[in-house]
Amino acid sequence: MMLNVKQLYNTLDARLRPEDVAEMIVELMKNHLAVHQLTTLNKAASRSLKNSVHGYTSMLQTFSTAIGAEKQIKKAIEIFKVNEKENSGYNTTDKIETFLNEASPLIHKIVGQNDFKSDRLNKDLRKLAGLDISKRNYNKKWRLLKRIEIRLHKFIHESKKIELQKIAKHGLSHTISFEDFSSDLNAACFIAYFNARSNLRNVFTNHSQDRPFDEICEMLFNRCKIYSEETNWLAISYIYSDKEVLLHLTDEQKGKLLGKWTVILEDISTFLEELWNENDINRKTMAVKKGNDSTTWNNTVGAWNKARDNWMNLIYALGMDSILDDICFGKVMRLMAADVIAWHLSTGGKIDPNTEVWNIVPLPWEVFQERIFCNKEMIVNACKEAGIDPENSGWIAPRLQEVSQFKPTPELVHGVMVTNPFLSKILRQNKYFSGKL
Repeated sequence: MMLNVKQLYNTLDARLRPEDVAEMIVELMKNHLAVHQLTTLNKAASRSLKNSVHGYTSMLQTFSTAIGAEKQIKKAIEIFKVNEKENSGYNTTDKIETFLNEASPLIHKIVGQNDFKSDRLNKDLRKLAGLDISKRNYNKKWRLLKRIEIRLHKFIHESKKIELQKIAKHGLSHTISFEDFSSDLNAACFIAYFNARSNLRNVFTNHSQDRPFDEICEMLFNRCKIYSEETNWLAISYIYSDKEVLLHLTDEQKGKLLGKWTVILEDISTFLEELWNENDINRKTMAVKKGNDSTTWNNTVGAWNKARDNWMNLIYALGMDSILDDICFGKVMRLMAADVIAWHLSTGGKIDPNTEVWNIVPLPWEVFQERIFCNKEMIVNACKEAGIDPENSGWIAPRLQEVSQFKPTPELVHGVMVTNPFLSKILRQNKYFSGKL
């Protein structure tokens, strides 16, 4: 059983289809589920890849991974003639930094000083430092260490982008420890399935996306409520911070979670500001323009809104919502493709009224950094001006949870549904729907 629990746990940092996670839950819990619960779960499990005619999906089942400095450091080890540490695996920030701090002094290079004209040692300084090597050899080593530093900065940047994409999709579920996950099977099954539902890719549509909390989530969550005394509610709160979950946490647990989400918001706000300054974004329409990095922006926006939702849930759960009278930062809008906006307008729709609120209230990172004042009253007035309910729209209060019906996971090519995973693979290889034909 523990092996099955470990396999289920590994899905938290992956992008498996909900059907395949449901099938794993059936194998793990079939002797513990009532007939009606098993029937509900089989709505998804019966469509797993194991039970499918095709038996495979063309969509990646993992998140992207940042590329470390393994290649560059292997070369440096060869050139510097230093002993390689066993199982080094230079794919973490700490290990790359450790190598730089150990290798740079060998040629008297200071980490962070990479100007080729001013930061290298000349012949006299090399001799004074006891470096009995040629200028060519010295420059070769110096340039290599500089490239490793550049790779480190890229690795940190890409790692941050991937981390924000995960937060945007499923909150902090990928940070739950195996010990906490395996301590309660009911919570583990709910977390794993809701995680898979949350990780679904967006469908190209002029309607709203399906809510991740479906009828199977509801059934698994109800099991957690039935066995409430044994349920690991803290672990659940990492992915699902609904009022009903937070009621089971102590004030200390809620306070620590609030602190965690506040730190995350601060980090995201800084990154959002960088992206805002780097991209010429049309704030009025939020339509993508040439040169906009819409993928990074939208992933970061998703992380901000997810973190903000959790922060808001905890503020209310702790009875601290009066703080919103002093400071309240708003949601951030995603960039939309111009053809999607045109499609929406052609079918009788109009620009999302949330975009109107976004245009009225101050930019949230400016508010978070206390450069501009904004509070609950200002956001309420902006919502009224745009004709939307400030509470039910999630601008000043926790979102209301809705239960959706289970729908089979579609095969997608750049968000467009296709009928067959093999067809999906061919279309993707030939760049259909990618705008590159």
